[in-house]
Amino acid sequence: MALWDKLRGLELNVEDVATERKSVDVSTQFTRVTTTVVLGGEGEHGRGEDVTYTAEDHDWFPDLAAPGRTTLGELSAELDGLRLFEGEPKMGASADYRRWAFESAALDLALRQNDLSLGAAVEREYGPVRFVVSTRGDAFAWLQHNPELELKLDPEKDWDRPFMERLAATNRVRVLDFKAYYTGTPVDVVPDPALYRAAVELFPDAVLEDASVDGDCGAVLRGHEGRMSFDAPIHSAADVRALPVQPGWLNIKPSRFGTTERLLECIEDCAATGIQMYGGGQFELGVGRRHIQVLASLFYPGGPNDVAPSDYNAGDPRPGLPQSPLPPPESIGL
Repeated sequence: MALWDKLRGLELNVEDVATERKSVDVSTQFTRVTTTVVLGGEGEHGRGEDVTYTAEDHDWFPDLAAPGRTTLGELSAELDGLRLFEGEPKMGASADYRRWAFESAALDLALRQNDLSLGAAVEREYGPVRFVVSTRGDAFAWLQHNPELELKLDPEKDWDRPFMERLAATNRVRVLDFKAYYTGTPVDVVPDPALYRAAVELFPDAVLEDASVDGDCGAVLRGHEGRMSFDAPIHSAADVRALPVQPGWLNIKPSRFGTTERLLECIEDCAATGIQMYGGGQFELGVGRRHIQVLASLFYPGGPNDVAPSDYNAGDPRPGLPQSPLPPPESIGL
């Protein structure tokens, strides 16, 4: 745990704790809500965003007493005893999402109070961040507007072969997310071996994310493990080690890990075992988007990072959108 060892002893002084809530009406059926934890002290503020998806789970928020002078390691240990939800959250992963809001706010504050960037603290250089655009809209409209865009798409049951051939002919699809490990959500996709077979054949260079490895679907993927990636089932390095296959890729979503220590342990494990990484987003409304871009810049800048600026979530294709790669960050903090 060389990375965490460089951070755990960072001192910080937390004098006050506050929250900021944001919401955006995505559709008549879905309002995106996030809550930002704000830790203040010595004229600085550290922020971390809770990306819990269920809007009503943001109605109650834990009351953390300001701990005063402490270290990142000590504060993380103290958070083990914090009651994160009033009752059981609607999604089990939400406990990690909320914990990450406190952890990332503490890391941000500690870096700012010590006049450090994360790169300086862990003695690594930032790189330009290549990003892909994840869309459930009209991919062809995006490419017509900007033929250089790289895409992350979710294959759906109504994707027939002619449609997939058209997509493949663009040569801009970098990741196909099969979402086989989501249950009870609007984006669930029942694993379909015919869909998998067409995807494997028509997109020979695309990363295959969260595909089912069971039954006929698993048979289709045999021999393509180096193209496989996982996201939803991963909350620790131990989860990666427990996978039924050795993937070539991993989607790193920091909030899924809950703690800074678990996140950095997984990044180190992937680097040691040759698993390539790329960053993932969760429709952040605030500072969380910057955080995933900073982490991508440090640890996997050249991957097909699903960390496009939030402008891409705010409307149709249009002039003036930021282009890939994003420049390396220059400011202190996370």
